[in-house]
Amino acid sequence: MKVVFDILDFVFMVYQFMIIAYILMSWVPQMRDTGIGQLLERLVEPYLAPFRRFIPPLGFIDISPIVALIALRFAYAGLDAILRQIL
Repeated sequence: MKVVFDILDFVFMVYQFMIIAYILMSWVPQMRDTGIGQLLERLVEPYLAPFRRFIPPLGFIDISPIVALIALRFAYAGLDAILRQIL
């Protein structure tokens, strides 16, 4: 059973790092044109898009990725609690 929680933890951690890398790549637009940048865009942008629709940027600062990371943490905690109850 511990393996399930380890895999879940790893998947959520990797996705968080992917979101952070995608955010940092926005500071260097040429990086988004690379293969890794395009891969991250395909994997991360569908998750970030709903947050961007509802949370407008504050000047030049887009806080929607921060809210998305917080929501991801809550989703992880909820899923972890549910799985602990089941398993």
